[in-house]
Amino acid sequence: MLSSLLLALREGLEAALIVGILLGAIQKMKAPHLGKWIWSGVAAAIALSIAAAFGLNAIGAKFEGRGEQIFEGIMMTLAALLLTWMIFWMYRQSRYLRQNLEAGVNRAAAKNNSGSALFLLAFTAVGREGIELALFLIAARVASEPLSALLGALAGLSLAVFLGYLLFATTFKLNLQRFFQVTNILLLLFAAGLLAHGVHEFNEAGVIPAVIEHVYDINSVLPEKSIGGLLLTALFGYNGNPSLTEMLTYIIFLTGLGIVTLPKTSSATVPASQSQ
Repeated sequence: MLSSLLLALREGLEAALIVGILLGAIQKMKAPHLGKWIWSGVAAAIALSIAAAFGLNAIGAKFEGRGEQIFEGIMMTLAALLLTWMIFWMYRQSRYLRQNLEAGVNRAAAKNNSGSALFLLAFTAVGREGIELALFLIAARVASEPLSALLGALAGLSLAVFLGYLLFATTFKLNLQRFFQVTNILLLLFAAGLLAHGVHEFNEAGVIPAVIEHVYDINSVLPEKSIGGLLLTALFGYNGNPSLTEMLTYIIFLTGLGIVTLPKTSSATVPASQSQ
């Protein structure tokens, strides 16, 4: 539940910031009537994201046995790679997110079909966040109980909407730079766990050799089904008795990604709401 809450909060807040920037841009242009096109794009993006989540879930439900293990391994691997890309993308684009979106609004408003252009801009920006979240939640659902993943996602999205409203409609101030720094670290750990869990599924399916089936076994100390074990599994992909390839994947991925990103996250800025 906590992993899906974190993912939904992160993606939802990014989407809320994007919508706030777009609405703020048309207010600056004294063209509030264009807001209906932005909200239409947001609604269409949400509908597409929900459809994508149901579609992926329906596809996964058709597999059984080895096919199901391979499908889950692929979903987890894709989610881990996409999550990694998202962190890098946010770092690279954060300084210019507001400027780029406002420039997009200005270009769209200058066209004869300004309404459809703004619709497409909002649909694309929010839809990207929604599709990412759909894939993440499918992977999170595999690693935890489906109902817990759903409740966590709903809680995270609700909190994201609430924070977005506070940021743009009140004088509430949130240190977005610190927020994204903390969530970046948590999501790096989550991505490493997803990738390792994906390797575990491939081990089970015989696609990737385990080499050593169980490098160690600490389930007697911290069982995977205990409260602490379930929490660590959901957040960081904990496995009390990992295979060698699973353990090496986790260590290599997390170490390599940490070396590349952690020094940068301390200086990264998130200007999507700097004025807040």
